[in-house]
Amino acid sequence: MTTTLTFPVLLRLIDERSSAFRAAVASAPSLDVQVPTCPEWTLFDLAQHIGEGRRSWAATVAAGPAPAKSAAEGAPAAPREREALLAWLAESTEQLLDALREAGPDRGCWTWWGASQSPQTCGAVARHQLQQIAVHTYDAQITVGAPQPQLLPLPDEVALDGVEEFLSTCVATTSAWPHKPTAFDFHATEGHSWCLTVDGDGARSTRISAPGTTPVAAADESPNAAGVSVRGTASELVLFVYDRIPADSLQIEGDAGLFDLLRAWDPEE
Repeated sequence: MTTTLTFPVLLRLIDERSSAFRAAVASAPSLDVQVPTCPEWTLFDLAQHIGEGRRSWAATVAAGPAPAKSAAEGAPAAPREREALLAWLAESTEQLLDALREAGPDRGCWTWWGASQSPQTCGAVARHQLQQIAVHTYDAQITVGAPQPQLLPLPDEVALDGVEEFLSTCVATTSAWPHKPTAFDFHATEGHSWCLTVDGDGARSTRISAPGTTPVAAADESPNAAGVSVRGTASELVLFVYDRIPADSLQIEGDAGLFDLLRAWDPEE
C-alpha cells in the first residue's frame, strides 16, 4: 500500500513531531520521571531510544539495500545533561532527514519488514519513522503531565495514515495465522476504513468502504466477514494498535478477544 502523504510532507512531519518531542523533554521536571505508556523506561531512556534509533536509520538509509553496520559504533552516547541531550536529539533527527533527502523516496533500503505489504524503500522508511516519532512524542507529552491521554491526539494528517501504515508494515505477513481465519475491521470516524484478513496465507490489509459511503472497487474488498470491528478517531485507532490506550476507549463490536490473539501472535515462530 502507498501513503497518501507525499515524501516532502513525511519529512516535514517527522521534523515537526521531533520538535514536539524535544519540547516535551525540555519541559519535564526531571529526565528520570517514568513514562506511563512505556513503564520500563524513564524519559531519558525514551530520549536515548529516539536519538539512537534516528541515527541507526540514517545509517541504514545511507547504506541502501544492504544492511548497515551498527550506527552505535563510535557514535556519541546520549548526554545526561538536558541541554546537551536536546542538541543531540536535534542532530539525530537531522542525520535521518539528511539521509532521506539524499536518497529520495524510491531508492531501495534494507528494512525488517520484508514479508509485509510495505515496500523496502526509503519512502516506506520515512512513513514508518513518522509513526514512530509521533507515538513516542505522545509518550513524552503524557509523561510531562497531560491530564488525560485523550487530550493529546496525534495530528490528523499523521493519524489518518497511521492505521494503514501499522497494518501493512507491522502486521501484514505471509506466515500462516495459527487460528480460525477471520478479519478485523478498523473504522476511523473521519471516513476511512481498513480490513485486516488473517488465515493460512498470513495477514493482509486492504482499504474498505466506510459504513454509509459508496463501496470501493470489489477487488479491494475482503471476502471474509469481520470477527471484530473497532471504531474511533484515527488518532485513537493508532494509539490503540500501539497499545497506548485500552480497548474500552473505543467502540468495539464482535469478539474483542481476537485482539488478544492478534497481539500474542508472533509470525516468526
